Amino acid sequence: MSRSLLVVSGTLVALGAVLLRMVAGPPGLGWYLLAWALFAAAVWLARRVPERRLGALVVAGGIGLAATGLAAPPNSSTDSFRYAWDGRVQAAGISPYDHPPADPMLVRLRDDWLFPPGCGAPDLWTLPGGGCTRINRPTEPTIYPPVAQGYFLLIHWLSPEGSRHKVLQVGGWVMAVLVLAALSRAAGARRTAYWAWCPAVPVEAVNNAHVDMLAVLLVVLAFSTVRAGRARGALLGAAVAAKLLPATALPGALSGVLADGVAWRRVLGVVVPAVLVVALSYLPYVLASGASVVGYLPGYLKEERYDGPGGGNRYAVLRLFMPDSWAPYAAVALLGLVALLVMRYGDADRPWRGALLVSGSLLLLFTPGYSWYALLVVALTAMDGQGEWLGVALAGAVAYTAGPAAPGSLGTPFYAAAALAVLIGWAVRRSRQVEVRQ
Repeated sequence: MSRSLLVVSGTLVALGAVLLRMVAGPPGLGWYLLAWALFAAAVWLARRVPERRLGALVVAGGIGLAATGLAAPPNSSTDSFRYAWDGRVQAAGISPYDHPPADPMLVRLRDDWLFPPGCGAPDLWTLPGGGCTRINRPTEPTIYPPVAQGYFLLIHWLSPEGSRHKVLQVGGWVMAVLVLAALSRAAGARRTAYWAWCPAVPVEAVNNAHVDMLAVLLVVLAFSTVRAGRARGALLGAAVAAKLLPATALPGALSGVLADGVAWRRVLGVVVPAVLVVALSYLPYVLASGASVVGYLPGYLKEERYDGPGGGNRYAVLRLFMPDSWAPYAAVALLGLVALLVMRYGDADRPWRGALLVSGSLLLLFTPGYSWYALLVVALTAMDGQGEWLGVALAGAVAYTAGPAAPGSLGTPFYAAAALAVLIGWAVRRSRQVEVRQ
């Protein structure tokens, strides 16, 4: 084994040790920053390792690092408890959009895991009628779309008695490894390392078992294993019906359709299957619950201050340059402009590049406080190789750890630095392209 390979391996071992500490102990900003520093060091040192010798380390390291997320219960998010509850409710023949967990009608479905008898432990939510639960926002119905609900029901069916969160975590690990395998075939070892070794994968996809991982898998399969057409549109539609945010990948799938008029055949070939999959997945829930299928989405947007003029820590980068009241409208307009540019000038042979630009721009413009939202950006970065976009994922992790709603959050300077890194990366590539043409 070469010295360079040994050094990279040692760095990954150190990263694994830090990740184990992160999932086993109280989350702390210092541990997050250390993990990301080791990740960056491993990627940088890997530049000296030949591609043919790097592949095994990328795959083995990715599998092993993702598995560190299985070492402890969910540590920094309570979302998986809602997943387990939604699966249980559906198994009882009830739509998860009809009743919040606190509804007395669902008392028969409660157990001591999700509804502990004592309320002294941290991360518990008080119930209006007394008692407490691990499920966040217990007085609100679910927010998760229908494909995610199907996944929750499947996990419930596959979960042995008393397995609690573990099957959800194993599901996240399996999907992370499947993405790793798809990227290894499509992007090569050096780019795949962006996904395989990224701290967001074991922490958010596996330990916290976020359903975003299902959407990421569907997007990666859409871009890496199928050609443009109905299959790609159907997979992207399923991704949207799993976590809404992958709608930002659709402009990427339509890269270049406006280059010479409107390529209607391509547009319809992607959009129609995507819309059909979304509509068909919602249909049984609409028949059962009617308009209630929107769930807690409006309440979430209000809670996170997306609906107000520059509220909370949203639109943080834009608010550095304009009045707060302008920021929400500017964010929407700029995101629309980016999508149009992708559909006009995007590379149809590299649709993931346009998807990365739109998905990453959304996070930079809206500056969410949840780190798992960036899992899609990490995967698309691995497909395209523009490593500067990983700063967006780091910014989301800092924002979440420091407090999504905390005034003066460290997320703002990190998001601003991430935006600057993206602009510098674009300028450098543009300059190189000009030099090649000359």
